[in-house]
Amino acid sequence: MSGHVFVVGADLTRLVCDDVLVPTGRSLRVAGSWRDLLPDDLVTDEDAEGVCVDLAWSGAERVVEVPGTGDPRVWLLDTVDDCGRGLDWLLDGAREALAAVARREVGEPVHGRARRLVGLPALGTGWGGAAGRRGDLLQQLLPVLRDAAAEHGFDVALVLRGPSDLAAAQRIRRGTAGWDLPDPLRALAEQLGERARRGQLALFIGAGVSAAAGLPTWEQLLDELAGRSGLDGDLRAGLSQLPPQDSAALLARELGRERLEEFVQERFGPGPYALAHALIADLPVQEFVTTNYDPLVELAAADIGRELSVLPYDEAQPGRPWLLKLHGDAAHPASVVLTREEYLQLGDSRAALAGVLHSLLLTRHVLFVGTSMLDDDLIRIAHQVRSAVNGPGREPRHRSGTVLALREDPARSRLWEQDVETVAMSRGDTPAAEAARRLEVLLDLIGCLSTPPTGYLLDPAYRGMLDEEERGLAEALQAVAARVPEGSATTSAAGEVAGLLRRLGHGRSAGRRDDRPGEEWSGDGPADAATEPCDDRLQQQRPG
Repeated sequence: MSGHVFVVGADLTRLVCDDVLVPTGRSLRVAGSWRDLLPDDLVTDEDAEGVCVDLAWSGAERVVEVPGTGDPRVWLLDTVDDCGRGLDWLLDGAREALAAVARREVGEPVHGRARRLVGLPALGTGWGGAAGRRGDLLQQLLPVLRDAAAEHGFDVALVLRGPSDLAAAQRIRRGTAGWDLPDPLRALAEQLGERARRGQLALFIGAGVSAAAGLPTWEQLLDELAGRSGLDGDLRAGLSQLPPQDSAALLARELGRERLEEFVQERFGPGPYALAHALIADLPVQEFVTTNYDPLVELAAADIGRELSVLPYDEAQPGRPWLLKLHGDAAHPASVVLTREEYLQLGDSRAALAGVLHSLLLTRHVLFVGTSMLDDDLIRIAHQVRSAVNGPGREPRHRSGTVLALREDPARSRLWEQDVETVAMSRGDTPAAEAARRLEVLLDLIGCLSTPPTGYLLDPAYRGMLDEEERGLAEALQAVAARVPEGSATTSAAGEVAGLLRRLGHGRSAGRRDDRPGEEWSGDGPADAATEPCDDRLQQQRPG
C-alpha cells in the first residue's frame, strides 16, 4: 500500500519520526544543528564549523546508518557535490538512502503510528549539490519521494523551515494527485483551506493530537496518576467506576497538590512534537485554543518562526498569533485543571478564558482536532453560544465549527449537529492508527491549499519556477524594493511596503546558509571541497 509524502515546516531534531536523513560530505562532518541526533560516543570533534562523526564509508557508498537503538534512527547521506555531478547525482543519493531505510526492519512505528515516518530536509541546498537551485530541486525531489513512498509503503516528511521553500513546495504539489482521500474529504479540505486563507478559521486542539507524541490521553493520565498514588487494589479498581473528574479529585487528594503539579510539569514538559502539531502550526491561522497542558504546538510554531502568545500568561500582541490554554499549562502547574471542582470554576475565575472560545464560535469557523467533544467545558460553552444565537424569531445560523473525528459515531454527531459538523476519518473496523494517519493527510492537504502561492516570488533561488507573467511582476517589485529605505523605518508607508516585500520572499536567499535541521547545511565547507580532489575524497575513510 502506497505511503504519503508530507510537506511540513518543522525542526527535524524535534519532529517525531522513525528515521531521519542527515546530510553530510565525504569527511563525515555534519552541521552542529544536528548534534542532538548523534550519539555522544560517535562525536570525535565539535567546533563552529560542525561535528565530526566516527564512522567510515565503504568505498563509494553514499549512505551510512548511525548505530543506535533509539528513535529516530539516523542515516547520513553524502550530498556535497564538489565535482559538478548535478541534481541527478543528488536525487540518486536520495533514492539510495530511502531504499536503505526500507531494508531496516521495524516492529512497530513510533508511538503506534500506522506507518513509519521518514524525515528529510531539502537535500543539497546548503553547500551541497543543489546550492542556489532550490526551485529545481523541489520540482525534481518531490516525485522521487512519491515514488519511494509508493514502492516502500512508508510515509515521508519533507521538512522545510523557510517560508519561500514551503510556498514553493506547496505550489508544486497543488498540481499533483498526491492525496489518497475520498472526494468528501477533498471537498472539506478545499472549504477549510479557503477559510484559512481568508482569516476565518480558528483551531481547537485536543489530547488526541499530543497522543501521537507519546503523551497520555485523559484515561491514560488517570492510570499513571493512580500508579503513583499508592491506592490499594480495590480503590484503584473503583476509580474506573467514577466520572473522570471525580477520579482525578480522589487522586489529587491522595497525591497532594504539590506532587500532582510536579508530575504534570515533568510529564507534559517540552519534548519532541508530532507531525500533526507541525501541520497545525503551519496553517495560516491566528487563533488557537487547546485543553492540553503541553507546549508542543507553540514549540512547533516557534521552529518555523511563528512566536505564539500563550494566553493568559503572555500579553497578546497586535498581529501576533496566540494560543489559549483553556485548562492550564505545564509551565504554570498551579493553573492546571483536573478535578471536578476546578472544572466548576469555569463560571467563576476562568469565565474570561471561556469567553475567548465563545467569541471564536461566534466570529470564526472553529476546526476541532483531537477531541472527543465530551469535555464538560466544551459542552457548556457550546450550549451557551447556542442559547445566545438561537433566540425566538431568529434565523437559523450556520454551524460554527467542524469536528474531525477518527471514527464514525452517529449518536454523537446527532448530539452536536446544531453546533458543529462532525466528519469521520473512517468507518467500520478501520484501525484507529490508520484513521489518525488519514487525519494527518487531510491536515496536509488543508495546509497545501491554504498556503499563499506568492511567498517565493522575490526569492532568487526560485526564479526558475516563475512563468513569464510572474517574472515581469517580480522585476517590477524588485525595482520597488530598491526604493524602500534601508531598515524600512523611515515612514509607516515604507514599513508596510517592506513587510509586503518580505512576505513575497525579498531578501531571503541573500547570504543564506541552510544550517538548520528543517532546511539543510551539507557537511563540508568550501575549503574542504577546494583542497581535496574528487578521487581522493572518494577514498577517504575517516573524518578529519
